[in-house]
Amino acid sequence: MPASRRPLINLLGFEIRFDLTWLILVALIVWTLGAGYFPAAQADLSTATYVWMAVFGAFGLFASIILHELAHSVVGRKLGMHIKGIRLFVFGGAAELTEEPPSPRVEALMVIVGPAMSIALAILCYAAAAILLGLNVPQPVVTVLGYLAAANLILALFNLIPAFPLDGGRLLRAGLWAWRGDLIWATRVASLVGGAFGLLLIILGILSAFYGNLVSGMWWFLIGLFIRAAAGSSYRQVLAQRILQAVPVRRLMRPDPISVSPDISVQHLTEEFLLGRSLKEVPVVLNQHLIGTVGIADVKAVPPAERLERRVADILQPIGGSAIAIDARADEALGQMQQNGRGRLFILEDERLVGVLSLRDLLQHLSITSELQVSAQSDRGSPFRGSAGASAE
Repeated sequence: MPASRRPLINLLGFEIRFDLTWLILVALIVWTLGAGYFPAAQADLSTATYVWMAVFGAFGLFASIILHELAHSVVGRKLGMHIKGIRLFVFGGAAELTEEPPSPRVEALMVIVGPAMSIALAILCYAAAAILLGLNVPQPVVTVLGYLAAANLILALFNLIPAFPLDGGRLLRAGLWAWRGDLIWATRVASLVGGAFGLLLIILGILSAFYGNLVSGMWWFLIGLFIRAAAGSSYRQVLAQRILQAVPVRRLMRPDPISVSPDISVQHLTEEFLLGRSLKEVPVVLNQHLIGTVGIADVKAVPPAERLERRVADILQPIGGSAIAIDARADEALGQMQQNGRGRLFILEDERLVGVLSLRDLLQHLSITSELQVSAQSDRGSPFRGSAGASAE
């Protein structure tokens, strides 16, 4: 897990994590609600009342975002998708997919439940506010529920804008994918629409700031930048997965990697391999079989005075996610690297170490193939005229 990402809670088997940037959003929402929205909605209340209204309003908003993403995640899991968890960050939240949906139908079903959840929450909050108002519950409680009803409705409507990677953009992609049978083409078109929408928000943000609404203009500008960047990166991710699906690990691996015996001393490992060959991690092999790995962190845990006596067998780490079968696809290797935060994988054939695959090898293959793909697409012209079923493989 990246250092900037922290676990928050586990719901229905999904770990909810947050980037440190999310704390900025929390602070901004509380400040905006407590200093602006609620005083305008209901005047003449105490400062303490506005503070707790802002805190509960912010808590309700983020709970709504989590439920929105949880709806995506639960339906995606039921449809066979593997979802790592839910991430909260400065622009909201997102379900973390490790793969693209297998079909347009799966994508559409998984996507539509998010806005549906937000609309259901808006109706629920509005109904609760109306009921409590009739029961003479203190007005601040009703005001907070009214805010959450409006916020969820806005969240649903904004997400339904057909700009990838918003939910509406994913529905657009699913429709294009079902129409032409080409995920790459559909993603490219939906990403272009998303990029154009992001540019529109950037322009609106600049104009808003120019006419005096600096805070609102800043947010529109930043959201526009985020959508443009996310649209482009989503397209590159889909293209990368499609390219690597056609490539077996054996084609990109480097054969006969350097390895060590479990019987050598930690001192020998340090001088000959870590320092002598500038390696950060070395596979440990016994009778040609990979039995574990050892790296800099493992050596640092051994006091220098003990490194001559201690053996590698004493400090080696289990294989875990550091290895993959030689018959695996390159996209599976990339996913395993991303999931485990690794820069390389050891390649096994019948539990024997036969090669090593680095992230650099994958990225170099992607770079070359992507350039050839872009060149071919430029020769064909507009993405809207691409032939049906065109493959990136």
